[in-house]
Amino acid sequence: MAVFTLQPIFQERIWGGRNLQTLFGRALPAGQLIGESWELSDRPEAQTVLAESGGTLHEWWASADRQRLFGTAAADGERFPILIKLLDARDKLSLQVHPPAALAPQFHGEPKTEMWYFLETSPSAEIYAGLRRGVNREQFTRAIAANTVADCFHVLQTAPGEVMFLPSGRVHAIGAGNVILEVQQNSDTTFRVYDWDRVGADGQPRALHVAESLACINFDDCEPAFAQPHADRLVECPYFVTRRHCFDEPGQRDDLNVSGRSFRYVFVARGRFTIGDREYPRGASLFVTAGHGPLPVTSQDPLGELVTVAWP
Repeated sequence: MAVFTLQPIFQERIWGGRNLQTLFGRALPAGQLIGESWELSDRPEAQTVLAESGGTLHEWWASADRQRLFGTAAADGERFPILIKLLDARDKLSLQVHPPAALAPQFHGEPKTEMWYFLETSPSAEIYAGLRRGVNREQFTRAIAANTVADCFHVLQTAPGEVMFLPSGRVHAIGAGNVILEVQQNSDTTFRVYDWDRVGADGQPRALHVAESLACINFDDCEPAFAQPHADRLVECPYFVTRRHCFDEPGQRDDLNVSGRSFRYVFVARGRFTIGDREYPRGASLFVTAGHGPLPVTSQDPLGELVTVAWP
């Protein structure tokens, strides 16, 4: 078998909700606010299991079969270098930044470039991305002290199908009412600038990382726009390439060409699909091993949509 179902790893977050159950039929832990589902993860603390094999992503990556499973473009690193998540923001996240590669080691962290693909949004949903034009380091620093730093951020209204690319160094936050597919470097380093005066589960204010943030923010990054896809390609960067495959009517068929160069991650963003010889519902997360060749996919619903990830 070359197509594997991925078992999600749910993460409780104070800003999370229950949309992953409502939208995708996920069996969430009772009584918890689930903000993240780690779909494809090779973190020491969170290992994705490929259901039909019983093995973990890291076991596959560390095996002698790395190039056969992940493709000839697979890197030489210790861990699979991409992390893919679903995010359910019932409330807004902290204003934050991720460190660039040149600065991450001095803060004992990992660099993180990412992208967001918006699956569902409420009518008032928005994001914070980049700085408002004219904001400089001195103004930003004063705003932190005055508790008005949110006013320094560029705000955009979101809608399903929009794409935001977030290179490391770009300040950002997800606003309430967004359900997102996130593709990122394999990193869990986040520096919080401001967290809306919230307290954590322990009743204490959540930690901020002001000095680290000021060192890592790109103060020339002002008012970025949503990414403009080219044909089916959403985002291409040095770490991953993401594509959207749209189907207009039931029974429409296409082939995903999974070459020997790269694996293919497949997420069913909308509708139901027959992929290979099995049917998958909305919200299904799949891993297709490299070298599969043409993989037939057939939409079972009108307006079907797949999002895929591979090496660039």
